[in-house]
Parts: sequence; C-alpha cells; structure tokens
Amino acid sequence: MDEALAVQAVAFGLSAEEVGVRRHIVLRHLSYPGARALGATTVDGRLAGFVYGMPNDRAHWWSTVVEPYLRNNGAEWWLDDSFVITELHVHPAFQGRGLGRALITTITDTATEPRSILSAIDTESPARALYRGLGYVDLAGQVHFPSAARPYAVMGAPLPLLRHGQTEFR
Repeated sequence: MDEALAVQAVAFGLSAEEVGVRRHIVLRHLSYPGARALGATTVDGRLAGFVYGMPNDRAHWWSTVVEPYLRNNGAEWWLDDSFVITELHVHPAFQGRGLGRALITTITDTATEPRSILSAIDTESPARALYRGLGYVDLAGQVHFPSAARPYAVMGAPLPLLRHGQTEFR
C-alpha cells in the first residue's frame, strides 16, 4: 500500500498530508465488494504503476458528486452497472511504455459490468489521450470535487476496452 501511494504521490504531485488522507480512502475502497487492484513491478521488484477499481455504487461519495453533472448531460445511466477505475498511476520514469494501458485493460477484462467510468483532470493530457484510445468518451466536464483544486471530466467506455489498433467506438 505504501509503495502504491508513493507512486501516486510522484505521479500526481501529492504532499505527505494528502498521501495520509488517501491512505484511509484507499483502505476503505478496497473493503468494498468487488474491489480489486493490480500492480506492475520492475524486474528488481519496485512498483512501477498500479490501478484499482470497483463496481460502482450510487451511494459512494464519488457517484454522489458526479451524478448531477451526468444528469445534466443525460448520461446519469452510466452510473448503473459500471466498473469504476478509481485510481490509475504510473511512475513518471515508466510512463509512455504502455504500462497504463496494460493495467487498465487487465483490470477491466475481469469486470462483469458492461461499461467502465472514471474521472480525470479536465485538461488535455497523456492520460486523457490514453483513455480516448481505449474507447472512453467524455460524459461530463468541469466536474468540481470539493477537495480538488482543478476540475475533472467524467469519461465512460463500453467493455471490453478497445485494444491497440482498434479505432471505432462500439
């Protein structure tokens, strides 16, 4: 857990205080039914990246925050029967090598839900490009989480996710 939080801190620029808060959140999330996590390690055993997620539950905090934004766009139904990618982080030294793609496709390949949703900072970035390449589309933008300084976008994709070389949205 500490190694994953250290990767997240470097990848996302978190302070020690923010890491402490997230530790409690992650532990709570991993206690939810159907929650699972994956990590990718280097040959010498260091964690290079991780992903975790769970079946969405409208009673969870994230869903209660994003629901009004999705409802305004006619996309509220995405909250039902979806697998949420809660966190996906790759250490900067290992970014751009397909690790994020491998992590997210591997975890969603085991989902029984027909679709996946996630939130990402609402700016063009390599992460947003990755998500789009996997078939995610913007469902709502300028989503404001109470603890976040920057707005987020909510994105959704049908499962299974697009594989490298696929280009059409199904």
